[in-house]
Amino acid sequence: MKFEKKSLKFLEKYLNTSSPTGYEHKGQEIWMDYIRPYVDKIEVDHYGTCYGIINPEAEFKVVIEAHADEISWYVNYITDDGLIYVIRNGGSDQTIAPSKVVHIHGEKGIVKGVFGWPAIHTRANQNEPTPKIENIFIDCGAVTKKEVEEMGIYVGCMITYPDEFFEMNDRYFVCRALDNRIGGFMIAEVARLLKENKKTIPFGLYITNSVQEEVGLYGADMIADTIKPNIAIVTDVTHDTTTPMIEKKKEGDQKCGDGPVVFFAPSIHHTIRELIIDTAKTKKIPYQRAAASRSTGTDTDAFAHSNGGVPSALISLPLRYMHTTVEMVSKEDVGNVIKLIYETLLKIKPEMKLKYH
Repeated sequence: MKFEKKSLKFLEKYLNTSSPTGYEHKGQEIWMDYIRPYVDKIEVDHYGTCYGIINPEAEFKVVIEAHADEISWYVNYITDDGLIYVIRNGGSDQTIAPSKVVHIHGEKGIVKGVFGWPAIHTRANQNEPTPKIENIFIDCGAVTKKEVEEMGIYVGCMITYPDEFFEMNDRYFVCRALDNRIGGFMIAEVARLLKENKKTIPFGLYITNSVQEEVGLYGADMIADTIKPNIAIVTDVTHDTTTPMIEKKKEGDQKCGDGPVVFFAPSIHHTIRELIIDTAKTKKIPYQRAAASRSTGTDTDAFAHSNGGVPSALISLPLRYMHTTVEMVSKEDVGNVIKLIYETLLKIKPEMKLKYH
């Protein structure tokens, strides 16, 4: 899949900019700057959710949405000898922390630190220790609590990983926080294509990049009440279940490179889902199917359950190694998600009947 140079430049800058839950503003500024030429209006709510609007005066409103936040850590406790203990901000995985370099976002700027771990030699003849929240710690080179605080580090400071974007074997994009800033990239590309292809749509389109998904879908919950859309199409990532140690009987059968994943779940509206599937078939876009029992675990649920019920659907992108610093997605899949959302939008009419079944 070939992408425009300006698109890839945006993607790299966007992914490399830390946007932890609750502190998404730096990434949001980059995202808004990119979509500005392709929309008629841009709005930001009180907590940082951004949305660009095409046809803001239209009564019928369609949302395409992703979430902008990435998982991270909070400084929770500083010992007298200058070590830092943490709590999660979102679903951060403690098992990958040992030996990782981190950026501590202090009051005086970014301070580098490392998640320390005892050497293998010192663990001989012991029960192998497992990384836990209680025993992982950050060393920033200080030897006292006072020295840590003099660096501008206090309880409540945000901690992120600095791992940056790269392409692998001309097949994958790799980076931390592809969950789900790759979604923000994809919906931005939909806006770009509509503008550059001079497509006219008969409704208001709200290209929405929500905050605080990783801690409870809160940004989507708030913005759904603000926009009050008639239809919502959400994109997020889902597991590539062909990777080792994932049970397909539990997680389903999805694979990077086999296309976007269309979800079946109670919060998914039948009419919107079938419109998406019909579009994929008509336009010969490869797609996969997945099911979720009680909820999708994505912003789809927040939109679907808002405002007395909003017809909503979920198009997911298969991803390997979720919530690590080496998340991977297929470039071909990214292109096909963009195409599927774009082509589906061109089929939506305000007069369409939104029957549930």
